Amino acid sequence: FATPMDLTNIPSGVLTGDALIDLFKAAKQQGFAIPAVNCSSSSTCNAVMEAAAKAKSPIIIQVSQGGGQFLGGKGLDDLGVDKMTASVAGSVAMAYHVRSVAKFYGIPVVIHSDHCAKKLLPWFDGMTA
Repeated sequence: FATPMDLTNIPSGVLTGDALIDLFKAAKQQGFAIPAVNCSSSSTCNAVMEAAAKAKSPIIIQVSQGGGQFLGGKGLDDLGVDKMTASVAGSVAMAYHVRSVAKFYGIPVVIHSDHCAKKLLPWFDGMTA
């Protein structure tokens, strides 16, 4: 970055509510983008947060229905667990993982569900239940 981002008033860890709005305002006012990366495992989440910490940048970690299913375990299909149940379990597990470790990376982190087609609404609803 040509000019370092001023994130003085933005806490580290997973942001919600006013802190998230403050991050978006800072990005707009200072003219910087916040990268978003689709993750499908705790390892990819950690790698993304580590890279963001080294760059001193906030980051958006996205989970998709397929990424959630992968994290939940593709083998669950073979055990008779339906795809949406595995996707919800994996997506929620990813969110718990990121919430547990994000603050230690010293950067603002946003958790975001990737796009959700109408046919995937049961996945989205399951994550919010």
